[in-house]
Amino acid sequence: MSFVKILIVRIKFNYMKQRDLKYSCLIAVLYFGMTVNAQTTPRDTVPKEQKIEEVVMIGYGSQKKENVTGSIGIVSAKDLADKPNANPISSIQGKLAGVNITNSGTPGGSPRVDIRGVGSLTGNTVFIVDGMITTDISYLSSQDIESMSVLKDPSSLAIFGAQAANGAIIIKTKTGKGKPVYNFNSYIGFKKVTNVPEMVNSDQYIELYNEKLYNDNGNGAGSLNRNQFPADTKWFDEIFRTSMINSNDFSATGSLGKLNYYGSVGYLQDEGILAAGRGINSGSDFNRFNSKLNLSYKITDNITIGDNFSFSKIRTDVAQNPLLDAYSAPPIFSVMNPNTGDYQFFNGYSIPNPRAKLDLYRSQVRQERLLNNVWGELKFLKDFTFRISYSSDNYSPSQYEYTPTLTYVPVSSQVAPTLVTRNFRNRNYVWDNTINWKKSFGNHNFDIVAGFSRTRTSLSQDYWSAKNVKYDGTNASLNIANGTDLVHVSGIDRDDAVVSGVFQDQQRIESFFGRINYDYKGKYLLNASIRRDASSQINVDRSRTFPAVSAGWVISKEDFMSEQNIFNLLKLRASYGELGNPNVGRKFNANTSIIGGGAYFGTTGYPATTVDQFIDPAIGWETTTGKDVGLEMALFNNKLKIDAAYYDKDSKNVVYGVNQGTVSGAANWNNFVTNAYSFNNKGFELSVNYNTKINENMTIGVYGNFASLKNEITSVYGGSYLAAGASLFGNSIVRLQAGQAVGSYYGYNVTGVFQTDAEAATSGQSGAKAGWFKFQDQDGNGIIDSRDKTFLGSPIPKGTYGFGVNFNIYAIDIAVDFQGVFGNKIYNYNREQRFGSETWDLDMYENRWQGAGTSNTNSMITSNQSIILPNSFYVEDGSYIRIRNIQVGYNLPKAFAKALSITKLRLYVSAQNPWTSFKYNGFSPEITNTDRVQMGIDNNIYPISAIYTVGMNLTF
Repeated sequence: MSFVKILIVRIKFNYMKQRDLKYSCLIAVLYFGMTVNAQTTPRDTVPKEQKIEEVVMIGYGSQKKENVTGSIGIVSAKDLADKPNANPISSIQGKLAGVNITNSGTPGGSPRVDIRGVGSLTGNTVFIVDGMITTDISYLSSQDIESMSVLKDPSSLAIFGAQAANGAIIIKTKTGKGKPVYNFNSYIGFKKVTNVPEMVNSDQYIELYNEKLYNDNGNGAGSLNRNQFPADTKWFDEIFRTSMINSNDFSATGSLGKLNYYGSVGYLQDEGILAAGRGINSGSDFNRFNSKLNLSYKITDNITIGDNFSFSKIRTDVAQNPLLDAYSAPPIFSVMNPNTGDYQFFNGYSIPNPRAKLDLYRSQVRQERLLNNVWGELKFLKDFTFRISYSSDNYSPSQYEYTPTLTYVPVSSQVAPTLVTRNFRNRNYVWDNTINWKKSFGNHNFDIVAGFSRTRTSLSQDYWSAKNVKYDGTNASLNIANGTDLVHVSGIDRDDAVVSGVFQDQQRIESFFGRINYDYKGKYLLNASIRRDASSQINVDRSRTFPAVSAGWVISKEDFMSEQNIFNLLKLRASYGELGNPNVGRKFNANTSIIGGGAYFGTTGYPATTVDQFIDPAIGWETTTGKDVGLEMALFNNKLKIDAAYYDKDSKNVVYGVNQGTVSGAANWNNFVTNAYSFNNKGFELSVNYNTKINENMTIGVYGNFASLKNEITSVYGGSYLAAGASLFGNSIVRLQAGQAVGSYYGYNVTGVFQTDAEAATSGQSGAKAGWFKFQDQDGNGIIDSRDKTFLGSPIPKGTYGFGVNFNIYAIDIAVDFQGVFGNKIYNYNREQRFGSETWDLDMYENRWQGAGTSNTNSMITSNQSIILPNSFYVEDGSYIRIRNIQVGYNLPKAFAKALSITKLRLYVSAQNPWTSFKYNGFSPEITNTDRVQMGIDNNIYPISAIYTVGMNLTF
C-alpha cells in the first residue's frame, strides 16, 4: 500500500456554469492511505487509470518510491488497523521480507525485531516517531499510525548513524486536512492459550516415579501409593483462563482555517491468560489510555509550525510467571490442603505450588508517558527549506513487588512479608536542525539535505525495600514507611550498584550529517550520505564517521523500453553503507572486593582491597557495513509488483563477554567484556504483490514474501569463545565461537539409547548403563568426555516467509494472512531442567525406554544428571506455519449509511493465531527471549494465545 500519493484532483465549482468553464480547476493535494484515480482531462475523456506517484518516508525527509535506491519496507495503515495487538509492530509479522518479528505473549509486551539478521548482541531496533527516537512504542495506538518505513540496508540507515545499528523504523502518525471527519473504532474479544502440552496424570506419574526408583536404586524403597495421593490436578488448567480483550479509539481530523488537526483518544484492556482473582494476585492485566494531538499552522505561505503530542497512561499487573512450576508440579498434589484450608505444600519436593505462586505475589507497574515534538519550517530563496524540531520523551514508571509470609510452608522456611518499590525517571530529548535544497536544472534534479542533531537519554532510579508491611487489599496500604528493616538506594553510578539492577545513567550523542539525492531524467539515480557521531559512551575514539552510497537505474524509462507494454517499472539498484553502535553496556573502573584479613603484618591479618575483575576501559565502537543489490519491477499496469534483493552485512568489534581462561584470579575469567566478536549476515529477499479489479464489485489482492538468512560468527577476540546463556549444574548450553551462528547450542550429540548394560560398558561413556542416552564419540578416541561436545543447531531461522490473500466482493471483504519460519532449532530447557521428582510430559511416558528394544529415542526414567547434560535430545525443530490472521468484514450500503447520517459503517470478525502447525514439544515455537544470545531457549516463556474478536469501524 502507498503512504503518500500525489493526486491531481479536478474540482468543479458548482456555482459556475459549465459553459463558462471549459476545464475544471486543477489542484494538487496530498492524500494518504487510499487509492484514488486522478482526473486531469475533461469529463468526457477521463482515462480509467492514471499514474499515481508513491512517496515513502526516509531519514529526514521523503522520496518518490520510484527514486529510492535503498531497501525500504513499506507498511500502510490498513496493515495495522483492526488487529488485536497492543504493540503496532506485532501486526506486521510476516508482512515484510527480511524483517523477523517474534511476538511476546505477555499482555503489552514488545516483540523482538531482527532486521536482516543479528546486528548487535545488545540494543534494540529504534523507532523514529514524528522525529522522536525511542526503542519502545507500547504507548502508541495502531489507529494513530499513517505509515511505516522499515529501513533495512545500511545505506538507508546510515543517515541515522549511531542510532540505527540494529535497524530503524520510521513512523508517521496521522495528520488532518479539509472538512471535519470523525472515526470510532472498537473491538472486543477473548484470548485462549492453544497447544497446551499434554502432561501425565496422577496414575501415570506414580508409575514413572516408582519406575525411576527401580532404575536408580535397584529397588522400590520409597515407592508412591495411589491411595496416599487421591488428587489428580491439571496444573495448566489451574493457572490459565480464557480472558477478554477490548479496545476503543475515537479520532477527529480536519482543518480550522490555517490550522490542520488530528486528535484521538483510546483505551485498551487486555486481561491476560494467567488466572487472577484469588489471594492477592494481580494477574497479568494490561491497561492503556492513550491520546494524540497533531497540529500544524501555516503562519504565512513560507512559515509553518506544528506540534505532535502524545500522552499515555499504562498499568501492567505483573504476575510471577508460574508456567515452569506448572510444567514441573506433580499432579498428585491438590491445590489446597483439605485439612488446613491453606495452599498445599509439596512436602519433599523443591517445587512451589504453582497456584500459590500465582496468588501470593503481587506486582504492578504504573507509567505515565508524555512525548512532545515541536517543529517549525521556513521556506526561503524559493528552493530552500529550514526545519527545526525538538522532541522530548518523559516517563517515570513506578513498580512495587509484594510477597506476604507464606504460611503454608514449614515454619522454619517462613520469612517476613517483603515490599520492594522501584521508581524510575527517564528524561530524553532529540533536537534536529536541517536545511534542504531542492532544485532542477533541466533534466538534472537535486535534493540535498544537511543537518545537526543532538540526543540525550537519562535514567535514574530509587530503590526501597522493607519487611513486615501489611497488605489490606489496597495499593495504599503498600507503604514502605509502614515497614521495618528499610533499605534505600538512590542516584548511584552504574559501576557502583549496591542492589542489582539499580543505577543511574546518561548518554549523549551529537551529530552532523548530510545527504545528496540526484537523478537524471528519473532514469539514473544516486544517493550519497555521511554522518559524524560523537558519543559519551565511548572512552576513546569518541567520534566516528559513517558514509553510505547507493545508485539506481530505472531501465523502464530508457528509450529502448518505450514500445513495450509489460513493465511499468524496471529498476536495478545497489548500495553500500556503514553504521556504528556506541550503546552497549561498559565499565570504566575496575571492580574491587574487600578481603577480611587479607593483608598481613607479621601474624596479624587486616582487611584489604583487591581488584576483583579485569575491565577493558578502551572499549570502542561496534561497526556494521553492508552491501545490497536489488531489482524492482511493476508489471501489467502496476497490478503485479516484484522486489528482489541480495544483502551481505558484517558486524565488527561487537561488545560482549569472552572466555579468558588463561587469566588467573579474576572473578570474570569466563566473561571478560570487550570488543570481542565479528559476524556476518547474508541472504536473499523476495516480495511479490498482485492486485486487480475484476469488475466494479470485485477486487482481489495476493501477496507473498520470502527471506533467507545465513548468520556466522567470523572472529572472536584472541581466538577464544564464550560459554553463555542458561546452564544446568554448571553446563552452559550456548557457545559463541567462530564459524557458528549466534546463539548456537553446544553439547553432546545423541545417537540413540543403550539397549543393554554390556553395550554401555564398552562405550567409553563413564557410568553409563542400559536406558541412558548414547553420546557420539566426536574425536574417535573411545572415551566420551567434554571434548566430544559439538554444536547442535542454531536458533536463527534459515528462512522466513509470509503470504496472504484479500477479497472485496460487493460489501464484503475477506483477508487471510499466513506466516512461518523454517531451519531454526529450539532448546527445550523446560523439559531438560530436572532436579529431582518433577513431573513428565505425556510423550516421555509413551516413548520412554523400558527395556531392550522398547525405545531408541527417549531415555529411561532416572534422576541421574548424565541424562540431562546438554544434548541433542532437547534440541527440537522450531519450524512452523501459522494462520496469523483471518478477518471478514461487511460494509453497510451507502444508502443505509446516508440514512443514518454517517459516512461509513463496517462490521467485522477476526481470528488471530487460530491455527499453528509445528513439531515442537511445547506451547509455541515462537520463543520471545529478547537476549539474542539465548533467543532460542524455551525457559518459562509466556505462551502465544489465539485471539477472537468482533469489531466495528464508524466514520461520520
